[in-house]
Amino acid sequence: MTGSGPAILVEGLVKSFGQVRALRGVDFAVPRGTVLGVLGPNGAGKTTAVRILTTLLKPDAGRAVVEGRDVVHHEAAVREIIGLAGQSTAIVDYLTGRENLELVARLYHLPRPEGRARAAELLERFGLSDAADRQAKTYSGGMQRRLDLAASLVARPAVLFLDEPTSGLDPRSRVGMWEIIHDLVAGGTTLLLTTQYLDEADELADEIVVIDRGRVIAAGTPERLKDRVGGDVVEFSVPDRSRRDDALRAVAGLGDGTPTVDDTTGLVGIRVGHRGSQAIVQAVRELDAASIDIHGLALRRPSLDDVFLALTGHAAEDGGPGGTGRGRRRRSRRGAAAVTAGED
Repeated sequence: MTGSGPAILVEGLVKSFGQVRALRGVDFAVPRGTVLGVLGPNGAGKTTAVRILTTLLKPDAGRAVVEGRDVVHHEAAVREIIGLAGQSTAIVDYLTGRENLELVARLYHLPRPEGRARAAELLERFGLSDAADRQAKTYSGGMQRRLDLAASLVARPAVLFLDEPTSGLDPRSRVGMWEIIHDLVAGGTTLLLTTQYLDEADELADEIVVIDRGRVIAAGTPERLKDRVGGDVVEFSVPDRSRRDDALRAVAGLGDGTPTVDDTTGLVGIRVGHRGSQAIVQAVRELDAASIDIHGLALRRPSLDDVFLALTGHAAEDGGPGGTGRGRRRRSRRGAAAVTAGED
């Protein structure tokens, strides 16, 4: 039975581990049939929040409710209606894909015929039918992730929690996982997704909550959060490193702030408000007048990486003071910076 409120409600959630305050009063709500992206660096508190919502941890203070069921006082009732795919797969390596899913069905006390039928249905849905009778240890990383997600869906959960679901996957497998997630939401599943991949949150989430050091520092749609940064960005690279300072001076008058340069990629960027193509034309004129060769001149909207930097004062992979700093930046297909790292 579901109530009239949101599928997930979190109010004033607090959790500490010794002297480390993982959550410092977190609040958010997830309407039914939508995706909430919980975005933040290592150590932000994302995984701690998921573990509380899935009854694996008890909060020190605050309240968390899933489909009207309190996660502390009605643990068994919550477990009946949720699915969880964590950062590490929960599959049994020496069992086949089919055996893994049938085992989960038995744990949920499904009748054997129903469990076998559900396993076959999910293997087909996730493109694993041809490998159904191979041991899971022979699967690729992407196949193991798909099998793990299939296992979380055996009992047809009303609410699904995905904790870093594409961490460690190659780009093709990530996009394949995104397509599966889109299909789940289209079918009415409510989904909470934690991620450090900024393009992933942009692609999948209806609403985003940004967590930093155990606090919610911003919330809204991806577009609304980008609007908080303000304005478009003109970007280009300067192949001749000795001319980068000249390029920065040439475009300094185009925008609202100081041009920046990424020392790793050599990418120069300057925020130009909403001048769009006019700023591109002027940039070409100024750079040509200074005899500076450039590559890849483009105009883009602020990315979620820009938003995180503006909100926190540090890049998403840093985690700020006390962060792990283990992340590794790369350019995503949307032009935003993406982050790969370990557990929260």
